[in-house]
Amino acid sequence: MHENLVEKHYGIAREMYAEVGVDTESVLRVLPSVPLSIHCWQGDDVGGFETIGEETLGGGLAATGNYPGKARTIDELRSDLVKCMSLLPGNHRLALHMSYGDFDGRKIDRDKMLPGHFDSWIDWGTHHSIKLDMNSTFFSHPNAAGGFTLSSKDKAIRNFWIEHGVRTREISAHIGSRQKSPCIHNLWIPDGMKDLPADRSGFRKLLCDSLDDIFRTDYPPEHMKDTLEGKLFGIGSEAYVVGSHEFYMLYAARRGKMVTLDSGHFHPTESVADKISTLLLFFDEIMVHISRGVRWDSDHVVILNDESMSILREIVRSGRIGNVHLGLDFFDASINRVGAWTVGSRAVLKAVLLALLEPHKSLIEAETGGDYFSRMQISELLKTMPFGAVWDYYCLTRDVPLERDVLSEIRNYDQTVTRKR
Repeated sequence: MHENLVEKHYGIAREMYAEVGVDTESVLRVLPSVPLSIHCWQGDDVGGFETIGEETLGGGLAATGNYPGKARTIDELRSDLVKCMSLLPGNHRLALHMSYGDFDGRKIDRDKMLPGHFDSWIDWGTHHSIKLDMNSTFFSHPNAAGGFTLSSKDKAIRNFWIEHGVRTREISAHIGSRQKSPCIHNLWIPDGMKDLPADRSGFRKLLCDSLDDIFRTDYPPEHMKDTLEGKLFGIGSEAYVVGSHEFYMLYAARRGKMVTLDSGHFHPTESVADKISTLLLFFDEIMVHISRGVRWDSDHVVILNDESMSILREIVRSGRIGNVHLGLDFFDASINRVGAWTVGSRAVLKAVLLALLEPHKSLIEAETGGDYFSRMQISELLKTMPFGAVWDYYCLTRDVPLERDVLSEIRNYDQTVTRKR
């Protein structure tokens, strides 16, 4: 019954979009080629599998809530990830943090981690056709307790984290070589101050030198790629963040790296979407972490809102969606964790679909001709178009639950799996 109704509604939607110059069949051939790098840390509240720093995030991070069923082991986390992936149309990636290695219950410090600690993840990813990305873990550790890592004025602290960064890149290259796909290594540090610093430039000079040490070894781009993620402020670093957006943007441009835009890392009234067209003029590739800040960088679950739609619209309009690596970065322990993954991931994919369904050529023609009313009215018309019918048809053809069925899927997994932990 559902299948016949979905196909009927899609047929109507296809005709309506055709009237405004959009071929939905072409759109649905493009959409499966857009992967998301889904973050592992939503599944266990950024806990990881170390014995160091357990129960305390620190570094400007906080997971709120205590919904039952949190993943406690690698096997539980992997089970939850497989469930989430089964609810998403398309083929997607997994973003790991270094603290999520397979340490077999041993205490392995951050400057001693080895490629072998991630071989079981590579094998798991190969089995499930999931490619892996990597993040350095510069928080939840005694050597991050002072608020500084790569920019610390304590040379021993700084060297510890430099070695961690070096090993992260080595592991990323190992992963990329094994999986036959570049592993994206994202670097973010929590360094900053709660109140006004006296030596802004001094900390940034140390960070620059530390990064140069980390990036001293070149790896083949088909194995790994580096990207740097800035931030405006964090908990405990309200007045000053060493690794600001401007710092990383300029460093990356000079050193041939990528930059990461995290949609929660800017001022609440600042447009992340507006930055994309500029960066793509000067960078071959960029990464975008899609999160949802509510009054601050609170890492709320992504929903289909103006922010997510505007970001994906600009990426699609650029004509270079293949040069933009899309990742997720949120964690909410107050709701079902697999549900949070699913809602956030599907919201981004819906935003991509909406952007692909835009008659971009018509909008540009109106704009070029100075007909701004037509540009406005076409944009308004799109808001009432039957996008949901196209989305449901896409889910149907990719053999994943329709939007109306997601809730029952999550509830059933909650009752049969996560609630029994």
